[in-house]
Amino acid sequence: MNILIKSATIIDSSSEFHNTTQDLLIENGTITQIGNNLNNPRNYKELRLENLHVSQGWFDSSVCFGEPGYEERETIENGLKAAAKSGFTTVAMNANTNPVIDTNADVAFVNSKAAKNAVNLLPIGALTKTSSGTDLAELYDMSNAGAVAFYDYKKPITNPNLMKIALQYASSFRGLVCSFPQENKISGKGVVNEHITSTKLGLKGNPALAEELQVTRDLFLLEYTGGKLHIPTISTAKSVELIREAKKKKLDVSCSVAIHNLYFTDDVLADFNTNYKVLPPLRTKEDTDALVAGLKDGTIDIVTSDHNPIDIEFKKIEFDHADYGSIGLESAFGALQNIFTTKKTIDLLTKGKSRFGVENTSINIGNKADISLFNPETKYTFTRENIQSRSKNAIFEGVTLKGKVYGIISNNKVIIN
Repeated sequence: MNILIKSATIIDSSSEFHNTTQDLLIENGTITQIGNNLNNPRNYKELRLENLHVSQGWFDSSVCFGEPGYEERETIENGLKAAAKSGFTTVAMNANTNPVIDTNADVAFVNSKAAKNAVNLLPIGALTKTSSGTDLAELYDMSNAGAVAFYDYKKPITNPNLMKIALQYASSFRGLVCSFPQENKISGKGVVNEHITSTKLGLKGNPALAEELQVTRDLFLLEYTGGKLHIPTISTAKSVELIREAKKKKLDVSCSVAIHNLYFTDDVLADFNTNYKVLPPLRTKEDTDALVAGLKDGTIDIVTSDHNPIDIEFKKIEFDHADYGSIGLESAFGALQNIFTTKKTIDLLTKGKSRFGVENTSINIGNKADISLFNPETKYTFTRENIQSRSKNAIFEGVTLKGKVYGIISNNKVIIN
């Protein structure tokens, strides 16, 4: 793949060309020249786009694709296409498939399906066999096959001794253990945040306490074991405080937040729209403010779309019975731009790779091209026409977003919308 990108503003603090507008010559997938008004003697394809900006390739630490087993929701092929057109060059795929990804053969299957794609897919193996929470899965074997972390997606480990053993065992090969922050006996049958809104709507509440108890437990276990822990998709102000204190103790802990938990509060639930039924639930303004502050001061390490395609028949039903989850790859950039500056948005979208064993590749001469392309200024209303995924359960449908994604250049391939 050879291409000459014309007049692109580079947003990459690790590049010597940061905050400058340059031409980029990419030959055989490698950046060979960066400069003003580069010549094109070999007549390569030229890429000229309005207000073009480029950055290091974006990373999403939590996406779900249906394959294997739920291909009607999403396939790996189409999911990676959606990721590419949403600006992501690397995504970590959860194990909530059928069968669950809990052996080295399952990891190998996912890797084979994603091979030779523009987007890098990082498989996350299940932490326990069939994600049932009873026995540890084949963590070491899956790690050797390419699994970058271990997580029973949205399923808390109820047995603290099992979590203790998981942290101890995985630490022998520096494996990353993920623990969903919810205490099921406290959350009970709650479907929304336990607050004024849940009372008004007559919906069972899932209190912030359910998350905070589990975070506290896992941090105590981490301190005891000395392992390596990632807490995905926190949602409360107290969780931010707890993790901030743990980091002051130098514990090896990281955490993420779903973009929709930064943007929406439980006030949007008034019309019982099941697109707003997510886990953890949408919380209060106090929580969203604390989450944003946690990102700004570095307490929260990663933002994620928490992309989770769900069939229409599991969403267009009574709120109590609808499945949790929203797609989010397509809206991630524009939603973050409504909250943060472009510089901070790009910083958040490119952070977290190293936690999952991936190197950041700066935009400098001689490096492989792993680049996201975008216009940070375009505003538009997010509609179904903007959805690339097979499933259409989009929490941001109807929201005005800021910033248009043009595509990516990665793995010696160009994907442009």
